[in-house]
Amino acid sequence: MSNFKGFTLTELMIVVAIISILATVALPAYNDYVLRGKLTEAVTQLAGTRVRLEQFYQDNRNYGSTAAVCGLAMPASSVSPDVRYFAYTCNWGAGGTDQFYTISASGVAPQGTGGFVYTIDQNNAKTSTITAPGWAANTNCWVTRKGGTC
Repeated sequence: MSNFKGFTLTELMIVVAIISILATVALPAYNDYVLRGKLTEAVTQLAGTRVRLEQFYQDNRNYGSTAAVCGLAMPASSVSPDVRYFAYTCNWGAGGTDQFYTISASGVAPQGTGGFVYTIDQNNAKTSTITAPGWAANTNCWVTRKGGTC
């Protein structure tokens, strides 16, 4: 009667198979969760910039006179630690007037947010232009989940 201690090869293979099955389910869900967390930066920055532009308008009766800044500096990674996953631009209205604006947040591809573009204008019209695989765009809101839900 021998008294062996340890695991058989079959037992080890079963454990490896179970771990690999769990990993194939959990890893994509985790990656999706991380991406959704990155998308909140754009939503937060656009909403905050819109509020600042409305305050600027209240004080000056216009949204600014240059296409580059719309009266306010756009959030930038060199200035704010909260800006990392998106690049922000502001364009003033059609016909060169300072009574309209459109703010855009474009995803930075090396940060994993490439293919996501969110916009807002002076009427609070929010749009999502998304080319990332598995995600759907929506012209009525900012998409923060797969399938085009807001």
